[in-house]
Amino acid sequence: MTDDRSDYQERPVTHTTIIEKRSGGGGTTIAILLLVVVVAVAAFFLISSQKSKDNAVSTAAQQVGDAASDVGDAAKDAAGAVKKE
Repeated sequence: MTDDRSDYQERPVTHTTIIEKRSGGGGTTIAILLLVVVVAVAAFFLISSQKSKDNAVSTAAQQVGDAASDVGDAAKDAAGAVKKE
């Protein structure tokens, strides 16, 4: 019998290192943009709500002023009627 081992050659052990670069920026960018949009919408509604409150107060004050003017006019008319009698 022949020795089969004599034809065998040892191969050197090689190591292959694979480095994968992960960007991971796509999901983070979308999340940040979504957060900015939500904050902008919330700020818009808060500002709009405050303007509505300010307008309501201004309207109420104007109505009170108009009513006071009407009362003053009525008082003048009543005083004038009393003097004529």
